[in-house]
Amino acid sequence: MTRLGIIKYTNVAPLLHHLEPALTGFPVEFVRGVPTEINAALLEGGVDLANISVFEFLEHGNTLRALPDFSVSVLGSVYSVNLFHTVPWNELEGRTIAVTTQSATSVKLLETLLKLDGINAKLERASENLETLLETYPAVLLIGDDALVQWYRLCGPISETTQMFRLPDKGQFLSGQTVQVTDLAESWYGHTGMPFVFAVWASRADNPPPTELILAMRNSRRWGVGHLAEIAELEAARLKLPVRIVQHYLWNFRYHLEAPDRAGLAKFAALVKPEMVEKLRYWDI
Repeated sequence: MTRLGIIKYTNVAPLLHHLEPALTGFPVEFVRGVPTEINAALLEGGVDLANISVFEFLEHGNTLRALPDFSVSVLGSVYSVNLFHTVPWNELEGRTIAVTTQSATSVKLLETLLKLDGINAKLERASENLETLLETYPAVLLIGDDALVQWYRLCGPISETTQMFRLPDKGQFLSGQTVQVTDLAESWYGHTGMPFVFAVWASRADNPPPTELILAMRNSRRWGVGHLAEIAELEAARLKLPVRIVQHYLWNFRYHLEAPDRAGLAKFAALVKPEMVEKLRYWDI
């Protein structure tokens, strides 16, 4: 029995929507959770193969190996890794920012972007809702479906005639103050011109994944990418968002770990974990 760690976010729906049918007859158990839970499960032996945060892969590159052709990456905006702030980005110097408890990668990315812009801010873990946190903090980092929904809540509604490459990045919060949204992947692209890899699929180096499982995952990905409109409609209904927004969101993702993605990953590693740049290993499957 192979235990497969699954992160419960819309951005991986194209990889997972057809996975169970693709694995019919294959002995597999699905273990679902947020990135921090799945990261820990893989490192502790609770799962055998998992979609893990890329920073965890960098941190534990000596004991983990990644699949050679799977990632969750974007080139430009991601819409679901957002800093919501009531003061301009360049005025965050010396401030305390509330950050998600769900992902170390996004926190490390925020830390890196602040450093690149010469901003010294304190990052503090917090888990209350956005509205409550913005009463105390000038900026809040959210990720995943919640970040996508909150972005649309603040910046929507978006009409049928809106140019999707000029989506709004600020709106009025309930208290009347203007909240700006900084998309961290877009900021990364502005600094580097490279994709940002948020996650890879990895297993422990002493536990190679079955080839049949990887083939089924590739088939599932092929099906999902070919049915993005259908998957977007289902996810939009779940999130209570317009279908066109979720479809645009899913179109942005890169689900292969190609040369540009590996270059972006290496750049991130050089900035946050330089000793691991030459030590990252991939399965030859």
